[in-house]
Amino acid sequence: MPASRHTEAIAAIATAPGRGGIGVVRVSGSDLPVLAEALTGRPAASILPRRAAIADFLAADGIAIDRGILLYFAAPHSFTGEDVLELQGHGGPVVMQLLLARCVELGVRLAEPGEFSRRAFVNDKLDLAQAEAVADLIDASSAQAARSALRSLSGEFSAVVHGIVAQLTELRMLVEATLDFPEEEIDAEQLLRDIDARARLTQLRGDIAALQGRARAGAMLRTGLHVVLAGLPNVGKSSLLNRLAGEERAIVTEIAGTTRDALRETIHVEGIPLHVIDTAGLRETEDPVEKIGIARTWQEIERADVVLQIVDARAGVTPADHAIAVRLPAGIERVVVENKCDLAGLAPGRHQDAAPAGQVHLRLSAKTGAGMELLHDELLRVAGWAGHGEDVILARERHLEALGIAAEKSALAERRLGQLELCAEELRLAQEALASITGEFTSDDLLGVIFSRFCIGK
Repeated sequence: MPASRHTEAIAAIATAPGRGGIGVVRVSGSDLPVLAEALTGRPAASILPRRAAIADFLAADGIAIDRGILLYFAAPHSFTGEDVLELQGHGGPVVMQLLLARCVELGVRLAEPGEFSRRAFVNDKLDLAQAEAVADLIDASSAQAARSALRSLSGEFSAVVHGIVAQLTELRMLVEATLDFPEEEIDAEQLLRDIDARARLTQLRGDIAALQGRARAGAMLRTGLHVVLAGLPNVGKSSLLNRLAGEERAIVTEIAGTTRDALRETIHVEGIPLHVIDTAGLRETEDPVEKIGIARTWQEIERADVVLQIVDARAGVTPADHAIAVRLPAGIERVVVENKCDLAGLAPGRHQDAAPAGQVHLRLSAKTGAGMELLHDELLRVAGWAGHGEDVILARERHLEALGIAAEKSALAERRLGQLELCAEELRLAQEALASITGEFTSDDLLGVIFSRFCIGK
């Protein structure tokens, strides 16, 4: 991890844009009581750590910009590990900008996105996974995502990673110790039995796999599932979108081709964001506008995580529906939704084709809502959500990649137990991949990318 260091003072408005009862300008750096004295006229010696003080925030000519609360956190007992000032004033955008400009006049630099969190990481107040959890907590789109982010911020994710790294370190030590004595004719197989290497690796791989499962579920909480409603005209795609959204979001008529462009709606099912996209009906047409809508439908299908192919339950899967199915991209999960079961006189239900890896078929009514719980359950299944709750880790794509590398390298280590040099190298690479999650082995370039995506003031 980078060495701890103090740098020039930075400042940013830490509250959201717009009007509010309270606005906060945050400053981090060194020797900030001196800055506070220039801002408020209060002697630096009277500014005590963690003591709220009412103060006038003064412009260069001594006229008050605002009257609010001054809070000082002395290094290293602050979020960033440096001196931190919080200037809490009235939450008007003009007042906040004037106060921020006054800080800049006094020699403070405007903070870059995520710079406060980056300083907390550099100064060992947070590891990288915890710092990312700060942004995830701010961006959380559901209560479940917020709870998961808070657990990561408190160090739960990092603790599990450190536990697996500790296992790797111990196993590496035992394996590499044998490489230091090549002149000793030690039976490798006997040595591996003595240190219980195979059992240790089995346990290690199981722990990595368990963490991968928790992380995949958490990644779904962050990004959600992209669900495209596709099918022939007038099979009820727009009605299904309205039912999922719980309100009339799409126009529904008996006229084929009513939907001309993709309509997006995000809903939450058990905390999982589902980005549902209603599309133009797929058919041959001479209407130039409808043709554009159909082309966009296929573009949305290419980007989908799952396609709900809507068919009319009264007709079942027709040759025209089959023609659409064979054009769907390989690798995208498809669920056939037989809509309008009420008009067909059929009960809602779920069945699966008899063929191996058969297609799931759901029968429901978007109009009455019958069978909608089956669709919710199926979407959660596709998302890999199996009743996860308090064990979910709000992971990012880079975390999943690191865990994937660790799983691959630990599997290779197990296969190469008879070749101790190669086994030791695979264990080293697995450890390095895991350590990158918490930032122990992370390049400055990657840090720049990670923190640049944070909001300013955090």
